[in-house]
Amino acid sequence: MTLIDSGQKPQAIHFALDHPASGNLAVEWIHGSISSKHNQDPDIQVHAYNEHTYILRQNMAVHAEAPFMYLLFGNDRAMLLDTGATEFAEFFPLRKTVDQLIDRWLAQYPRPVYSLVVAHTHLHLDHIEADSQFFDRPDTEIVGLSLSETQEFYGFTHWPEERVEFDLGGRVLQVIATPGHEEAEVSIYDPYTQILVTGDIFYPGRLYVRDWPAFTESIDRLISFAETYPITHIMGCHIEMTRTPGRDYKIRTTYQPDEPPLQMTVAQLKAVRDAIETINARSGVHVFNDFIIYNGIPEGYFGDDPDGALVAYLARNQEGYRRHKKQVG
Repeated sequence: MTLIDSGQKPQAIHFALDHPASGNLAVEWIHGSISSKHNQDPDIQVHAYNEHTYILRQNMAVHAEAPFMYLLFGNDRAMLLDTGATEFAEFFPLRKTVDQLIDRWLAQYPRPVYSLVVAHTHLHLDHIEADSQFFDRPDTEIVGLSLSETQEFYGFTHWPEERVEFDLGGRVLQVIATPGHEEAEVSIYDPYTQILVTGDIFYPGRLYVRDWPAFTESIDRLISFAETYPITHIMGCHIEMTRTPGRDYKIRTTYQPDEPPLQMTVAQLKAVRDAIETINARSGVHVFNDFIIYNGIPEGYFGDDPDGALVAYLARNQEGYRRHKKQVG
């Protein structure tokens, strides 16, 4: 890690712009292979949207969910948003990858002290598994894995209606409560790039709804926000659709050669509101051009139990989280 003498003044990066920072989305995401055994892609794909904003994707051969993660740099600290679907570094070297990116950034912009926040869009296992890789990382704070800990960390006092700010050091993020898929879900707006990260509440894929009223209110909250703030792109944490309207890939496939772009538009977000009106709270699988809404699907439909999986993960890593909290506190 490249740090400077505490007597030196670090270069201040101006994140408060009157226009969106330029960024590059000319990228072909790794999308698996016919044979996972013979997959030659990196365990983690790293794409620089710009020098202060990175998008990471987990290899489908490592885990079929292939989630996206986001690394945002501010003047005082960076935020890693989600830690992917695999716990162990030998298969999914997230800590090593993030450390390399931070070291590279600090070589360009040295600071006497620089910290990392490990946060989550929500608390399903495919977004938190590699938290444990960061337990012993210095100058690191991991957001806890509960609704109350999420609220406390960001400073919510009127969840979910309230919107709060989180400052990375001149890069002031807007944090929006968006439960419905999962009770502690948040969406993150970055004024610097004008990108809205929406986790699993909205992305080109299967939108699983566990709480219909909360989901509809969250979509309304996002649309209201999008009508107030400029947005360049809306980005979730998965791609599950094909480029053919209304057609998704099979659940747990490990090869998706015809994916649409990760980034979505405000018009596509508003189409979810139209879909909500059409569905009218009816349970079932509802197919639309750019997404599919699963409402009221019974627990175990997919052969897993998200709540039980989280409980098991916490039990397995309870001591690690305890030590980390003591270290930070």
